[in-house]
Amino acid sequence: MTPLACDAILFDLDGVLIDSTTCIVRHWQRFAAQHDLDLETIMQAAHGIRTIETIRMVAPQLDAELEAARFTAHELVDTDGVYQIEGASRLVGALPEDAWTVVTSGGSELARARLKAAGLPIPNALVTADDVAQGKPSPEPYLVGAERLGVPVARCVVIEDAPAGIVSGKRAGMRVIAIAATHGREELLGNGADIVVERLADLDIRPATNSYRLQIKVG
Repeated sequence: MTPLACDAILFDLDGVLIDSTTCIVRHWQRFAAQHDLDLETIMQAAHGIRTIETIRMVAPQLDAELEAARFTAHELVDTDGVYQIEGASRLVGALPEDAWTVVTSGGSELARARLKAAGLPIPNALVTADDVAQGKPSPEPYLVGAERLGVPVARCVVIEDAPAGIVSGKRAGMRVIAIAATHGREELLGNGADIVVERLADLDIRPATNSYRLQIKVG
């Protein structure tokens, strides 16, 4: 497969660099039990979007801002079950500080807590739910990421695992590599992914030999 050349890489967090599935499900179980909601319905809606937007979708009768604040407060003190995905340290460790960032639907404190728990560095240009008016699938999160890195969108590559994040990256004008960790290959391609790989560890990042800074090879 022809390597993708770029100047910057924008990573989603959960499902790409870290796996916090156990932790996330545990908190949604608590929320579902508290409000007599169906957990499966919540989990189908929750992946890749902000907590407040999930609550608005599955429980419109609730005060979404209040419930999201409570939900996040519980998450901040519980990172049990958060761990680094294979290949994450190797990939981000190979990148210059100004050539990568994380764009996540979680809040700033939560993203920092989970990166720390997983033993990963916190990027200088971190973009979280606190930095945007509209979360994924809006293009705003990835547009903010490119702006903070000072890199044109056409020279950025997004690495995502969720349909909402893929759509966000494509709407922002970026190429998207999808990790088939939480969704099937056909669904990811159907939402616009340019390349789908099975694992983050299948990717290799090296200095480019052309006018770009980086090249991403699929192993």
